[in-house]
Amino acid sequence: MPDSPTPRPADDRELRAASITRLLHLQATHQLAPGHIRTVADSFGRHPKTIRRWMANASQNDGRYTPQPRPRAILSPTMHTALARWCGNIAGAYHELRKEGHLGEKPISYATFHRTVCRELDAGHRAGLRGGEAARRRFDIHLQRPCGHRNKAWEGDHKQADVWVDVDGEPRKPWLTLFADCSSDAVCGLAITPHAPSREAVLVALRDAMLRGPEHGPFGGLPRQIRVDGGKEFLCRTVQQALGVFAVERVDLPPYHPELKGTIEAINGALATMLFPRLPGYTRRPRANGSMTTRLRPGDPLLTFEAFVAEVRTWIHWWNHEHTIRNLGNRTPHQVWQQDLTPIEDVDPAALHTYTLEAPGNTLTIDGNGVCWQNRHYFGPWMNGMVGTEVTVRYLPHHRHTVEVYDAATGRYLGSADLQGQASEEKRSEVRLTRQRSAARLRRVFKRAERDLAVRYAAVTVPARPRRTGAMTEDEADEELRRLRTPQADTPTPRKRPLPAPTTSWAQVPVTPTPPCADQTSSSPPSRVRPLPAPSPSWRPPDHDIHEEHS
Repeated sequence: MPDSPTPRPADDRELRAASITRLLHLQATHQLAPGHIRTVADSFGRHPKTIRRWMANASQNDGRYTPQPRPRAILSPTMHTALARWCGNIAGAYHELRKEGHLGEKPISYATFHRTVCRELDAGHRAGLRGGEAARRRFDIHLQRPCGHRNKAWEGDHKQADVWVDVDGEPRKPWLTLFADCSSDAVCGLAITPHAPSREAVLVALRDAMLRGPEHGPFGGLPRQIRVDGGKEFLCRTVQQALGVFAVERVDLPPYHPELKGTIEAINGALATMLFPRLPGYTRRPRANGSMTTRLRPGDPLLTFEAFVAEVRTWIHWWNHEHTIRNLGNRTPHQVWQQDLTPIEDVDPAALHTYTLEAPGNTLTIDGNGVCWQNRHYFGPWMNGMVGTEVTVRYLPHHRHTVEVYDAATGRYLGSADLQGQASEEKRSEVRLTRQRSAARLRRVFKRAERDLAVRYAAVTVPARPRRTGAMTEDEADEELRRLRTPQADTPTPRKRPLPAPTTSWAQVPVTPTPPCADQTSSSPPSRVRPLPAPSPSWRPPDHDIHEEHS
């Protein structure tokens, strides 16, 4: 068995400084003796001459021992960028830097570069260069929140079961929606759906968590706040309104930070390791060839959905009443809950009927009047352009003036629809505006298509071949404008024709006097206007361009 490596001595520079300060004080008070230096040398495992060199160093630095650091290589920004470009591959970054000459005039060795990277970049940063933020986060430390009292804070989350379940003859992986109390680690509410959960699952789980009684257990009441992650089902407006009715604060945690809701994540981990592996149809059981059983094999027995729900509820009861947790002082969540004397604010079950959405089960079709359900027509602005789509509706019991519409094929939520005849004028105006916007959008598409198909040619001022116009860049547009402003050398400048020489008849043309204004009074009669003489044979009218110049 090889010998274990000898541990490197600890950094004792601060202790050296304190010892040298003590020796210099003894020297200044004339109390320093050779025995003092030998004692310090034996304590540090050094020769007395080394201690005297340390004292000389302190004397040169105003009584402060200041060791001279050894010359070391420094990681430059260029080296750091090369490491990021090579995803943390130190060897690849080193060869690239050496090839490009970024390691200095005298390139450092690969061992020096590797040692520099490991010294200046911590393990988390190096892991982040290789695997991104998720890899770097595994090297961080996290704080633990104080437990507090019961119903001070809850945490909610979704968990997909790693088990295939028979749902109406089709294998599916159910989803669990849980709400847990942070002080006692008790699961207060639970909802299970055969498909991906929606806000209905969140509302049903909240209803189950707030109620207490024989069917819901002793855990529940109104919490002060509920912590949830970035799931759209928890952040939707319906859940916010449902919590706001009872003045329950919703704390929206950033996504991909499971450490911020450690209680519910620990319960999810317990489900994945303590319940799912013992159920038939488990999807993460390893095979003999080294792979994982992620797909369902023919002939595997599966639990029905009802049996799976019963198994989960049995396990939740065991977790709350029989399972002891070390962080709770080896007590069960039920014991911690009962020993807490904080008052519980219960909710009337009749006030929670709006937390449940019911589905009639039949498939409907959107027609020109909207969705017809129970001889009533429901409409919404989003239905424009969707006539003929098959949908299903969900509604709140005893509140059928508004229904929620889902795609029958995919189960995707489409929007809400209001009852015709009871909708406000704003809803009707919104439908008309949506219809107009759809028509305008289609017209713009047709105009754009016609504009793209039309062939256009550039305008010219000199004889030239026709040239098709296209999209010009900004530089090309500036060049064309500069060319138009600069006169071309080969372009002839149009010459103006000279005015004709005046003839003798032009001098005989009298000047017409200006007529007097209306307010002027004059007794003299207006002068007669002499007629123009006949033009001489040599006179001709000026050209059209001359008139344009004199106009």
